[in-house]
Amino acid sequence: MTATRITVRGAEPYDVVVGGGVHGELPSLLGEGVRTVALIHPETLPGIAKGVADALADAGYEVLPLPVPDGERAKSVRVAAELWAALGRHGVTRSDAVVGVGGGATTDLAGFVAATWLRGVKVVLVPTTLLAMVDAAVGGKTGINTGEGKNLVGAFYPPAGVLCDLDTLATVPGGDYVAGLAEVIKGGFIADPEILARIEADPQGARTPAGPHTRELIERKIRVKAEVVGADLRESGLREILNYGHTLAHAIERAEDYGIRHGDAVAIGMVFAAALSHLDGRVGPDLVERTRSILTSVGLPVTYRRDAWPRLRDHMRVDKKNRGATARFVVLDGVARVSRLVNPPEELLEAAFGVVAGD
Repeated sequence: MTATRITVRGAEPYDVVVGGGVHGELPSLLGEGVRTVALIHPETLPGIAKGVADALADAGYEVLPLPVPDGERAKSVRVAAELWAALGRHGVTRSDAVVGVGGGATTDLAGFVAATWLRGVKVVLVPTTLLAMVDAAVGGKTGINTGEGKNLVGAFYPPAGVLCDLDTLATVPGGDYVAGLAEVIKGGFIADPEILARIEADPQGARTPAGPHTRELIERKIRVKAEVVGADLRESGLREILNYGHTLAHAIERAEDYGIRHGDAVAIGMVFAAALSHLDGRVGPDLVERTRSILTSVGLPVTYRRDAWPRLRDHMRVDKKNRGATARFVVLDGVARVSRLVNPPEELLEAAFGVVAGD
């Protein structure tokens, strides 16, 4: 399978390499002068991590394996501090590199550790889940979680490259794969309607990495994100559109103590955002129904507990898009027509939540 290279433009351009069996591309992404590679990976992925470690060792690098907890448990100050200590003990220098292998939580953590160690060392990300390939690993956002919220501590730090080996998707549990589709579908609503058309034509095929349109869907979503972050790395304007559905999603994740899949929360958040767009008079009810239909057709959730609204609303007040006391929501004026809603009245927000409220 021939590898596709998608370039993320901007002040520090880099390539996202997509294909099957592409670990051999790692040296080209690491570049010249690297001696030691700190390999950060979930302790639950020893097989995939060993494949990456072997590819690096065969290319002549000294590999320092650094296993971390799985999922969001890795994104803590404690784990980051343990990694900093390991890098110090092993003498990792500014000319060395970090490689992050795993899902979005691991690539977020690896990027943050690379950004902060010696004020910045080279990092290459090797996402192993659909969610990480199409979203978390692309764009230069790094971060860890705190008790006050998700990703409130972090840095904008573009990687030297991203390697998406599609063969690893066969190892992803079905529920996790489907959850990753939420970010793909989001890309369709904010920028590329052809994504929606492909999924609507074959929702069962979209649910599996063996589907006929899998590679096209992944590459389309990566291109959407590459275009946006290449124009706006630091979320000063255009990049905000990538947060469609995320204001409520992040509140749900915090309410669930990060025990819910990110994609599941984003799916619910997109129904809320579509309802908000409709109730504000921007779109007709058909957009809300289309959102529900696409999400449910692939097995994503579209409702959340009715009694959770007061707590969710409190969590939404601590959101990265807010500016001081000004609340900002990403909404749609139509498919692929993104806008912002500033300081909506509380009754409008509550009414939009009523559209997603379940038992």
